[in-house]
Amino acid sequence: MEEDTAIINNNTRNEKIKNFFINNKKKIILTISIIIILLMGYFVLKEYKDIQKIKISDQYNLITTEYSKNNKENTKKALIELINKKDPTYSPLSLYFIIDNELISEISVINNLFDIVINDTSLEKEIKNLIIYKKALYNADKMKENELLEILKPIINSNSVWKSHGLYLMAEYFYYKDEKQKAIEFFNELISLKNANQDLIIESKKRLNRDLK
Repeated sequence: MEEDTAIINNNTRNEKIKNFFINNKKKIILTISIIIILLMGYFVLKEYKDIQKIKISDQYNLITTEYSKNNKENTKKALIELINKKDPTYSPLSLYFIIDNELISEISVINNLFDIVINDTSLEKEIKNLIIYKKALYNADKMKENELLEILKPIINSNSVWKSHGLYLMAEYFYYKDEKQKAIEFFNELISLKNANQDLIIESKKRLNRDLK
């Protein structure tokens, strides 16, 4: 009796499943089709991005390899174009190449390029913080205190691995401005950090014991 009941229940369940697929055939086909299209779209997009990445890489390598003082203007324009592509690898590298080779002298233009990389380019968090620090470093001898602090604020007000570098930069900034009390405050804050760069801790202690007693 129990065996007959189990057979009936099994047949009933199979019939329900069969009816479900029959009644929802169009929806099921549509859902499967959407999933297939999405998967195809994902792989096509990924392949496109990979191709674009290789293309940008080849462009950067060609531009920097062929660079000479005779083609500075062309190199500058080409690298600015790469920066505006907002690639997480080659936009920062293009900016660094421009700065290192002094292809642009206008500070405002360089800062605008920094802003494109920092604000408009998809970067990992600590890579972004590193570029913010580099922007502050580039401007350290050109800006007022509040302007420099504004650049460094995202780092100094965070737990970034670059926080100690930002604090050290501000401490040295105030030291060379002969604002010793402010320099001492930033050096002490750096030393108290749990994840501070050890070399910067050593340099900060040297500065405090040797020059700021």
